[in-house]
Order: sequence, then structure tokens, then C-alpha cells
Amino acid sequence: MAKNLREYKLVVVGGGGVGKSCLTVRFVENKWTQEYDPTIEDAYMKKCVIDNEEMLLSVLDTAGQHEYVAMRETFMRPGEGFLLVYSITDYASFQELEVFYEQILRVKDKDFVPMMIVGTKCDLEYDRQVPSSDGRALAARLRGRHIETSAKTRVNVDAAFIELVKLIRSYQKEQFQTRLPTRVSQMPDQHALNSGSHGKSRGCGCIIA
Repeated sequence: MAKNLREYKLVVVGGGGVGKSCLTVRFVENKWTQEYDPTIEDAYMKKCVIDNEEMLLSVLDTAGQHEYVAMRETFMRPGEGFLLVYSITDYASFQELEVFYEQILRVKDKDFVPMMIVGTKCDLEYDRQVPSSDGRALAARLRGRHIETSAKTRVNVDAAFIELVKLIRSYQKEQFQTRLPTRVSQMPDQHALNSGSHGKSRGCGCIIA
């Protein structure tokens, strides 16, 4: 590549048949297909400009079937942010999300990970089983954000991935800032150093990056 781009690792999880692959392929390749081909694991790369910064998105589309639970955990480990995907036409797929959420936290060994709660197939409003309010409530409970998408009509497809990247960036910035006071507090107190010099001036230059 011409220059070294910051890479963000995004992982798409959710039950079988909810449209994870359709969503991912629509975002990365702008293609849509109605055929259902169960995914074990597919990896994609896409160059994007977000907040005026060019970056590389690594998107991992994972298997939704229960027999791939152990394999899915391996794919989850490097993820920096997650799209938890359900179909608005299948309430059971929505209920599964909390299981995926707990699995992510266990694999990452954290109590918080940036994530988007993503409803698919919003073009099928006449078949809706999951109210938008339920999606928003779950996102609030899991400290994520909610969005409804349609791979067929390309509604909110880009927004789902872009918002996740923004959540990752915000989270990483917060983590960096919370570490700064610890680093500063470990430095010698400048007044104490000067006071112990018996009136002699000593230079001490400190730069915090």
C-alpha cells in the first residue's frame, strides 16, 4: 500500500440466516444477493475515509450456527468492535443477541466492547416482529447503539459500519486519556525537586506525548 493506514478490526456476529453476509457484502462490494449460503468465516478489507482520515477496515463475517461456537470465539478475539445482527422479521434472532454479547465479553475478558445492535431487512416492514423500540432498549442496556438496515435497498448499511468505527475511536481515546493521570502521577514533583536544591536552579524538561 502507498502508505501505512490505521486498521480497524470489525466482527459481524448473529444467528444463522439473519443477513450478516448480505449486509457485509453490500458494504464492502456493494453487491446484494437473495441466496442463503451459510458462512463459516469470510474476511473482507475495505478502505474508507471517516472523520477526514483514510483508514482500512478489516471485516470478519462469522458463522451463526451453534456448531461453530468454538470457531467463532477464535474469530472474536482480535475484534475491536462488533456488529450484533438480528432480523427484524425474526424475534428469536433478536433474543439470541444477549448470548452473543456475553460470549464476546467472555472471549475479550472485558466488561465493555464497542458494538452496534443492527436490525436487518427493514424493507420487510410488513413482516416485522421486532419493534424498533426493543432494539433501542437492548442497545441502551448493552451500552451500544442501535440501527436498522436493509442490504436490499442499501438503507443504513454504510452507517452501521461507520458508526461502529466511531465508537471504537471514541472508546480508545477514552482509554488513552484515563491512563494519562497515572503516568503523570508517577513523575517527580517539580516543586519538591526545586525545594530540595537549596536555592540552586536545576533544569528539568518533561514532554508528555
